[in-house]
Amino acid sequence: MSKRPTIIDVAKLAGVSKSTVSLVLQNSPSVKPDTRRKVQDAMREAGYVYNRGAANLRGANAGLVGLVINNLRNPFYTELGVSAQMALSRRGYAAVMGNSNEDPVIQADLVGSMLEHGIDALLIAPCHGGGGADIEAVLKAGIPAMQVLRRSETHGSSIPFCSMDYHSGSRQAGLHLVSAGAREIAFVGGARDTGIALERRSGLAEVALEHNLPLHLLSGEASRRFGFETARKLARDFPQIDAAVAFNDLVAIGMIAGFAEAGVKLGSKFRLIGFDDIEEAQQSFPRLSTVRCDVNAFGQWTAGLLLDWLENGVHPGTPDRMPVELILRATA
Repeated sequence: MSKRPTIIDVAKLAGVSKSTVSLVLQNSPSVKPDTRRKVQDAMREAGYVYNRGAANLRGANAGLVGLVINNLRNPFYTELGVSAQMALSRRGYAAVMGNSNEDPVIQADLVGSMLEHGIDALLIAPCHGGGGADIEAVLKAGIPAMQVLRRSETHGSSIPFCSMDYHSGSRQAGLHLVSAGAREIAFVGGARDTGIALERRSGLAEVALEHNLPLHLLSGEASRRFGFETARKLARDFPQIDAAVAFNDLVAIGMIAGFAEAGVKLGSKFRLIGFDDIEEAQQSFPRLSTVRCDVNAFGQWTAGLLLDWLENGVHPGTPDRMPVELILRATA
């Protein structure tokens, strides 16, 4: 990445003095409208972002790292944010965290505000459907930035990406279900064509093909509600399906409740495996079998890569994906 554009770069591009640019940034009424527009055009062209808090932060010998998370309502992503923040704190950095709530507009606002307040680096779990302007702003700012768990749908290869070995996890789950006698398997939850959903079902699809078994895709919200409704539908309309892998543990926990209402005994009549191993998976009844993704270790690892880049210039490149592990409990 090139260096972050400065006020001097803007002044040269606009053909004005540095003090004139400063007056524009301060909204001074002494600047003529034509000059103000010229400076603002130069700022946009250069990708300059006004750093409100950078001087104070650097004066206190502190650093600020932005964390933009797609869904902090999901305990998996909450733990990601907390583990990354704690790793940054141990290295002497402050973190500002924002929840995009799967909304591209909110994500763009968060990224823009963080850049304006002088973040030195950014860790982002992108939401679905982002337009890419926020990633372009990060690239123009020239700060170290990493995508985690998901890629930007428009700028996926522009900044480094770290994730977990979801393919291996779903393959482990599929092989176990086949060995346990499953004859028809469903993959439940998650949007049909997003990268993370494709990865989380890819290993399972591979196993189904190898063993010539039907695989049913029941795409939808990654939520308890969707899992609950889908379990009732499976029990009522698809009795031949005898096993499922859920997109995440929230969907699977909803399915546990739906099957309980329908009188379906999990672990024998129907086998169910989740994804992530959030704390609730260990406390559900019956306890949920799941693919464990150690998000606490992952958050610390990616924060460390980001800071090594920021402090030492060590670009993370394309790191290996973190391994995952199948954890068998009562539901499978």
